[in-house]
Amino acid sequence: MSATSGLRPPPVFGGHDDHNAEQHRLLGLAFDPFTIGRLARTGIGPGRRCLEVGAGDGGIAAWLARRVAPTGRVVATDIRPVRGPAAAGLEYVRHDIVRDPLPEGEFDLVHARLVLRLLPERLAVLDRLVRALKRGGVLQVDEFDATDAPALRVPDPAARRLYRTFMDAKTQVMAGAEVDIAWGCKAAGAMSRAGLTGVTSHRRSDVWDAGSPGLRLLAHHTRHLRERLIRAGMTDGQLSDVRELLAHPGFRARSYALYSVQGRRPKGSR
Repeated sequence: MSATSGLRPPPVFGGHDDHNAEQHRLLGLAFDPFTIGRLARTGIGPGRRCLEVGAGDGGIAAWLARRVAPTGRVVATDIRPVRGPAAAGLEYVRHDIVRDPLPEGEFDLVHARLVLRLLPERLAVLDRLVRALKRGGVLQVDEFDATDAPALRVPDPAARRLYRTFMDAKTQVMAGAEVDIAWGCKAAGAMSRAGLTGVTSHRRSDVWDAGSPGLRLLAHHTRHLRERLIRAGMTDGQLSDVRELLAHPGFRARSYALYSVQGRRPKGSR
């Protein structure tokens, strides 16, 4: 596998390395336990070869490396990789999943979390991930359906309106970058059409409250996506008010739904 030079940034969460590092950290806190629980059910074990696409802070890749030790290997890729934890058999690679070469028939397990929804080329990339599997290998895709994450409890009606304004602005930002915010509920069908068998989908949603990684992630977006949110019609004053609301002990919201979808490449496929 080779890495490209002159990589384009991700469509939405590009640039701003400090912001990206915090984004990865909060995503890990919020969703790693669910992702790891699903990966454990694949039966991945010693000697296996794994590909972690969009590795973020490397937490999942490091878990996989421990799982396949001592003779297995994990390749962790990202378009803008951050320094992740070291582990025997774990290699971090700068790689653009849309443009850079990807070996075929190489991996027992391929995992990608919150990657495909960001890519206009998501169906072509999904086909590449399927081809990267060995026959009998498993693909796990974890993706949001972010079409509905309502406020459940608010301090006052104005706070509800502010939260709705913020979430609508985020949806506008995502649409402008060709993000499919409903990709999570579409992934199972797409994976079946891509030739995988035994496709299963598990959905998780939580209640986010003050101090939870989920609301801290949303507050982080008021800074990470500030310029885009301003162009979508919000003001710095509103963004400051959103951060205050998200830290309010009386605020609760339903999380995005996270779908974890697994499918297996048929042993007789070519």
